[in-house]
Amino acid sequence: MKLRIDSVHGHGDHKEERVRLTALEDCNLHYYMISDATFAESGRLSNKHRHSKWFNSKEVKKGDRVVLYTRNGTDVTVKGDDGVVWHKVYWGLSSGVWNDDGDAAVLIRIGAWNSTAVK
Repeated sequence: MKLRIDSVHGHGDHKEERVRLTALEDCNLHYYMISDATFAESGRLSNKHRHSKWFNSKEVKKGDRVVLYTRNGTDVTVKGDDGVVWHKVYWGLSSGVWNDDGDAAVLIRIGAWNSTAVK
């Protein structure tokens, strides 16, 4: 994986919720998806992925930070006073995703895909 989830903040309040990630290598966000999953009784991740965010195409460099906000907003890239580049991405949801202490943020690297329209 060329990205790493660092933390989830503000869970339960869609205006405050955000997932922070770090780019471990140069990569394009388009090959990544974050999903909200639960845990099964066994303690392992379940197959219940309730919300998923497939990132838009965006080149990021090693050391850049990505923050995914649950709320509405306009994606923007800014450079902090410390020189760190932050890619702020907005999911556009009006309710919380990370609303339960039993949730898991799952980062998925997508190598290939195929889609078809449902008619």
